[in-house]
Amino acid sequence: MACVELPVGCQNPGGSVSVSAPHIHAAAQAVAASKIYGSGDTAVRALDAIDVSFEQGRFTAIMGPSGSGKSTLMHCMAGLDTVTSGQVLIGDVELSQLSERDLTLLRRDAVGFVFQAFNLVPTLSAIENITLPMDLAGAKGDGDWIDEVVDATGLADRVRHRPNELSGGQQQRVAVARALAGRPQIIFADEPTGNLDSNTSAEILSFVKRAVTEMGQTVVMVTHDAVSASYADRVVFLVDGKIVDELADPTPERIRAHMNQLGA
Repeated sequence: MACVELPVGCQNPGGSVSVSAPHIHAAAQAVAASKIYGSGDTAVRALDAIDVSFEQGRFTAIMGPSGSGKSTLMHCMAGLDTVTSGQVLIGDVELSQLSERDLTLLRRDAVGFVFQAFNLVPTLSAIENITLPMDLAGAKGDGDWIDEVVDATGLADRVRHRPNELSGGQQQRVAVARALAGRPQIIFADEPTGNLDSNTSAEILSFVKRAVTEMGQTVVMVTHDAVSASYADRVVFLVDGKIVDELADPTPERIRAHMNQLGA
């Protein structure tokens, strides 16, 4: 059996943690996952017994009306929040079974994040931002892979520049490269092009799609935009905390039709 980099199981000399596991087709999944905020009459059920699986090597978009639970689902799937009941798994690791330390290690080693606000450290260069998670973990990283990611994002001539010397699109490229650099099992992206113009958004999303098709990455993206979602292999639709529909091989027109049917 292959050794999968996850924060449970045997400890490696370099400090990362491994677990022996069979090949898993789902990079992440939720089983009867519910999230309730508050209690009694003021309780809000943000997620309602959701069952969903995100296949390895696929690009999935999550869409739905405002307040439908999109970001809550992503945060729970990524281990940034906890479900009230049910299960969330990254690979075959059930998140609720992890200690806080092991959950932190899993987020560091197995999960990548890209957010609308680029979240770059202003005093660091582009390459220092890209390698920051590995540097904080005391891990060297795969230099050849990092070079490939930098070349693929078109940042090779900008790696010594600080964020304030980069355009918004270049800063988001750095953020995407940072998410890819550690070769995580899955990347979660929350409105990653929300602050970008349409041309720059198209460039970023085209690269994300190439990362999936050419690099074998798994990406789950929350978006409200039909054009952005059309870059995905599959769109999952949420309403009132429930998955109500999904669409394969989406186009902007088909996505808009589905959203109109859902009253969004």
